[in-house]
Amino acid sequence: MKIIELRMQLFFLIELTEQVTLRRSIRYNKEIYITLKRVISMNVDFLSNHPNKIKEVSEMIFKEFVVKTDSCMEFEDVVKHFSNTKDNAFPITLVAIENGECLGTVSIFENDLKIKDMYKPWLASLYTKPEYRGRGVGQKLVAKTIDVVKELGFKELYLRTEDASDYYRNRGWIHLETVSDDKYEKIDVFKVKCI
Repeated sequence: MKIIELRMQLFFLIELTEQVTLRRSIRYNKEIYITLKRVISMNVDFLSNHPNKIKEVSEMIFKEFVVKTDSCMEFEDVVKHFSNTKDNAFPITLVAIENGECLGTVSIFENDLKIKDMYKPWLASLYTKPEYRGRGVGQKLVAKTIDVVKELGFKELYLRTEDASDYYRNRGWIHLETVSDDKYEKIDVFKVKCI
């Protein structure tokens, strides 16, 4: 009799374990689905196609890359720069948009480091708003940047960073060299193949 009871308890535990595992799997798959849905509904396009986003992009870049670096550039200069970006010649700026909201931006410059003018073109000013980080926005912006550069006939894309080397190294960028200019002590230069 006890053996039968033990077997029934064992079957009950196995069934319960399978149900818990199934619930966890469903929950996990739902999280993946929601993440994929967000990434799929996100659109990366040229800023020149969204002139209503120029001021917003200018504010993001001014706060992150001008103010924080003690640049002498004025906000109006940043707005003017982004008002003149194109879709087929440098400078080019892309924006990630979802439901009319700008999630982030990236630019492509002919050169972003004067002491290394032999390298062309450059990924520059990659920025994702903090509340959208961890959703693949930056990766999607970089992927579109590589596609645009490839369409323009370039085989490689370069970037400079003073503080995000691990981010790019972990995403397959190749470290070329570490240099310095009159403003920064250490600038890492990376490249990626546009294939």
